[in-house]
Amino acid sequence: MGNASEIPLLVSKISKENDFLMATIYTIFGVLSLLGNGILLFVAYRKKSSLKPTEFFVVNLAISDLSMTISLFPLAILSALAHRWLFNPSLCTVYAFCGVLFGLCSLTNLTVLSSVCWLKVCCPNYGNKFSSWHACLLVAGVWCYAMVFAVGPLSGWGQYGAEPYGTACCIDWNGPSHSRAAMSYIICLFFFCYIIPCTIIVLSYAFILMTVRGSRQAVQQHMSPQNKITNAQTLIVKLSVAVCLGFLTAWSPYAIVSMWAAFGEPDNVPPMAFALAAMFAKSSTLYNPIIYLVFKPNFRKSLCGDMAQFRGTLCACLCQADPIQKAACEQLQRKVDHDSARLPNTLPDNHSSCTHCPKTCSGENCRDYTPQRTARMLTGLLNSEVAVSQLSNEVQSDFL
Repeated sequence: MGNASEIPLLVSKISKENDFLMATIYTIFGVLSLLGNGILLFVAYRKKSSLKPTEFFVVNLAISDLSMTISLFPLAILSALAHRWLFNPSLCTVYAFCGVLFGLCSLTNLTVLSSVCWLKVCCPNYGNKFSSWHACLLVAGVWCYAMVFAVGPLSGWGQYGAEPYGTACCIDWNGPSHSRAAMSYIICLFFFCYIIPCTIIVLSYAFILMTVRGSRQAVQQHMSPQNKITNAQTLIVKLSVAVCLGFLTAWSPYAIVSMWAAFGEPDNVPPMAFALAAMFAKSSTLYNPIIYLVFKPNFRKSLCGDMAQFRGTLCACLCQADPIQKAACEQLQRKVDHDSARLPNTLPDNHSSCTHCPKTCSGENCRDYTPQRTARMLTGLLNSEVAVSQLSNEVQSDFL
């Protein structure tokens, strides 16, 4: 089948110092990834009854990233410390399969998530119909899509083998020089698992930012710069930039180096270049949970609430015997309850009308100059007219 079992594994082709450095970095990445993805899954479990359809993809992303961390990092760390691949060829194939499966699952998941966010923000007439059933169906499709490319080398379409730097396994990038099947596999992998996802992610968040910018301009004359929609727009900008930069930073180096090896002169590619590119690709398991824990207010609020509750319980247990400390703990708990009742980033809960717009009369005939009545805009590709206040609601409840 052209798998790793048919290819003799070599010792590391980079220096022992660089191997030790790689092992140290992987150890740090692994610990932080376990903490980040573990916390993200814990938060999702605690709020499982109120998970929105778009948040199913965030949970699936944490599952795939955590699976990659558990299946790859220990073997990579031990092999780097030993300055060679420590395990048998069969385990090399398993390592490569898990790397491709979980890596492509995370990558495809980010792509689908960006498309769903675009649908809900830019085309709310269709996005409002997106349900949990649709999300589950797309999550299953993400795994099937990744499985196709992960199973390919096991069935003869492509090859698994040792990485050029010698202490890990992945796709055999020298395969195109030996087999047309391997060449077609790598071409399809590069096009369907890098070019298309990259294009969809960048375009989706670009359209989201354009829509949000149009919304801000439409209501600028009616609303204070410190109100809810402005804060929501700021969060969307941060989340969009973080996702796009994270995706490009993680996968672009590996895509470039692998294409260089596959269709250029493999011997001219420095082994250290492959080692660094692989490190950047695995770093996605670290920053993905950070992005969504930092920039999604509902996840952050839930986490802060759980931590505050834990701290209050611990404080009550420790201070039970001391009346003075007990009073201090009760005061702290009241403050925590008050803070947890507010939305994150001090966003007001009621934003359906513009509190800064004048009213020209009183009674039943009073004209309330709300954004919904005074400013409307064209969104999406179908030129459907959507109230700006409706857009801000959609942004807050579904995107953030």
